[in-house]
Amino acid sequence: MGSTRLPKKVLMKINEKPILELIIEFLNLSKLNDQIIVATTELSQDDPIEELCKCLKIECFRGSSNDVLQRFSNCAQLYKGDIIVRITADDPLIDIELFDKVIQLCKETKSDFVSTAIDSGYPFGYFIEAITQPTLEWLNKTQKDSLSREHVTHYIKKNLNSFITQTIISDDNLSRPNWRLSIDYEEDFYLVSKIFEKLYKKNSFIKYIDVVNFLDNNPDLLKINQKYIK
Repeated sequence: MGSTRLPKKVLMKINEKPILELIIEFLNLSKLNDQIIVATTELSQDDPIEELCKCLKIECFRGSSNDVLQRFSNCAQLYKGDIIVRITADDPLIDIELFDKVIQLCKETKSDFVSTAIDSGYPFGYFIEAITQPTLEWLNKTQKDSLSREHVTHYIKKNLNSFITQTIISDDNLSRPNWRLSIDYEEDFYLVSKIFEKLYKKNSFIKYIDVVNFLDNNPDLLKINQKYIK
């Protein structure tokens, strides 16, 4: 809730539902996920997140606001997860087929880390990361620098050769690495809202291919948040 760029963004409403609720709604459609846990901070400003979780009957873990790696590790230990899939609450356009593909690949290859976040061709906003519990625990015990404590998988991304890792690459015709579909600014929120307005259907998730087709046919929409693209 304490985002400096767009305060309270995770509970901003799209189609009359908080962003966090939409993410949970999509995750409930996964065939491979065993449990959804919202891992937020112990700060009072995040009390409304816990209240929403109670309403949705979703587990809410509360931990450090600064040490995100510690929060994730403690959460994984408490709920005894073997593979932890990290989804950030400002990326509501999660494709559940892609989400399940990450889990399946992690299991089949016995990898430490599988993601769509490293030169994958997917837009910013479609990053999914799966990490095994032992790897997460090792990171928590060994990494002391501020970047690793704040960005859970930072060390792995900088040392890929030290781990068993896999990256899921988008099809060439669907590669859109320069698109920005995460929500950090008002313009991002407006663009993603337009996508939901067109493609959202109850009891279904929004497929990545449908987003690509929609934005390819409406390129002016991509200009909305273009100034924030690095």
